[in-house]
Amino acid sequence: MIITNGKGYPVIVVKDCYFEGSSKNMIKVDNLSKYFKVSQPGKGISDKVKNLFIPQYKVIKAVDDISFHIKKGEIIGYLGPNGAGKSTTIKLLTGVLFPTAGSIKVNGITPYKNRKENAYQVGVVYGQRSQLWWDLPLIDSFEILEAMYKIPESQYKDNLEFLIDLMQMQDFLNQPVRKLSLGQRMRGDIVASLLHDPPILYLDEPTIGMDVVSKNKMLQFIKDLNHQKGTTVILTTHNLSDVEKICPRIIIIDKGKIILDDSQAEILNRFGKQRLLIVEFENEVKDINLSKGKIVKKEENKLWIQFNRDHISSYDLITSLRKHRSVKEISIQEENIESIVTKIYERGIEKY
Repeated sequence: MIITNGKGYPVIVVKDCYFEGSSKNMIKVDNLSKYFKVSQPGKGISDKVKNLFIPQYKVIKAVDDISFHIKKGEIIGYLGPNGAGKSTTIKLLTGVLFPTAGSIKVNGITPYKNRKENAYQVGVVYGQRSQLWWDLPLIDSFEILEAMYKIPESQYKDNLEFLIDLMQMQDFLNQPVRKLSLGQRMRGDIVASLLHDPPILYLDEPTIGMDVVSKNKMLQFIKDLNHQKGTTVILTTHNLSDVEKICPRIIIIDKGKIILDDSQAEILNRFGKQRLLIVEFENEVKDINLSKGKIVKKEENKLWIQFNRDHISSYDLITSLRKHRSVKEISIQEENIESIVTKIYERGIEKY
């Protein structure tokens, strides 16, 4: 279903759509806005002097009238280009910022009104900031957090054993944090955010700078945690392949507005209509006329043909080509979530 937000921006939304998890809404965001006033110094000396007495401001709409509901046990990819409003949204959900307008409920709690209560039910990991103590062994950081969150000893031991086993961290628990690799430190940060057993986890660029092996371990951990404990996860990242692997539902925000909220399957169905057929012939290709499809590249006996699956099937296209030449080899490339979201970033959803 396509609607507009009243200002001409198209927004794709899903109404009453079931995703994995229970029917309970863990997070409810309705008509949420966050505006910032930024001082405008002016261009010349006279403007700067005038600004001392009559300050001029520009209003930045970091988050502009957004709404979404997230069910218990969902893993959401919350995406957008730099400056789109992703981090501001996370800060509003954690209670670090209070909204200009609208409402937020996180497991029944209003975050900015009840920051302490909200802190006990969420875990937060920022890829470029750490909550671990730099010079202390990793296990000491965990013990400090145990005291800070007043976690019962039996619960702490059970959670720690479960998380360490899931993250495969036994070998570096006693190393100082400053001596850990980036992948090891990020695993430590995630465990630190989950020691108090929160039902909700916010991950802001958790795999940034990681090697492939460490990143895959991290993603598998998130999937296992969600499966075993039903933890609700919101993941923000620029690595779209991460989202494709673990997030059944995707929300895209741009310039403070949500422009897309749908499942991966529906996004692929709606936007992934283009295919690329790569055909290698026995002999050099000269003249081939296509009634449907477009030749985008040609090399001697090889063609790259772009076509829309709604206009012609790959079978019919291949059959029509065999009438012209003897085909040696064929392959078909389909669009994936990464390519689709990249194009939405570049063109905007209204021009896709």
